[in-house]
Amino acid sequence: MQDGRKPDVLKRLSYIEGHVAGIRKMVEEDKYCVDILRQTYAVRKALEKLEALILEGHLRTCVPEGIKGNREEQVLQELIQLYAIAGNP
Repeated sequence: MQDGRKPDVLKRLSYIEGHVAGIRKMVEEDKYCVDILRQTYAVRKALEKLEALILEGHLRTCVPEGIKGNREEQVLQELIQLYAIAGNP
């Protein structure tokens, strides 16, 4: 991972961790379901932003390095796996 991205990634992870802890507390305190769901949606969006940040860094650094290092097939297979994991056909 690019060193320049790491602080932002860690910051986003801390935010997500705090949000999840808050959701746990809401559940323990029997808060209103809709309020809990709003928070889970916020966490999902935060995870999507985190994934996008990491993926962009990967595409800008690791992929070109892998292709230049004669690992084209491995790089392509990893990208295909990520695409499949993301729920794309």
